[in-house]
Amino acid sequence: QVQVVESGGGLVQAGGSLRLSCAASGRTYSLTFLGWFRQAPGKEREFVAHITWVGSRTLYADSVKGRFTISRDYAKDTVYLQMNSLQPEDTAVYYCAARPEYSGEYTYWGQGTQVTVSS
Repeated sequence: QVQVVESGGGLVQAGGSLRLSCAASGRTYSLTFLGWFRQAPGKEREFVAHITWVGSRTLYADSVKGRFTISRDYAKDTVYLQMNSLQPEDTAVYYCAARPEYSGEYTYWGQGTQVTVSS
């Protein structure tokens, strides 16, 4: 089992920045990816970014490329999502999710953290 807990959401004005954290615990050695997803009101959940647990290779959605940066602190088993130049359309609940090597999908999900960007 793996547990992931997000933190760092909040309210920010357009153009501002926030940093989300995702702390992983449990059998983290089994992980291949840790990703961020978001869901805005009335919309489907969408992929934001992921990082490989080994090697820290990253991938971003086109909508956040150049504005968001995902990174990993190996010592803390924590992944960060640095979000800059935030826009109202970035308003959503942001979820951290972990994908283990024995699964082809994200299996472990956090409770989500609200990010609200005011115009």
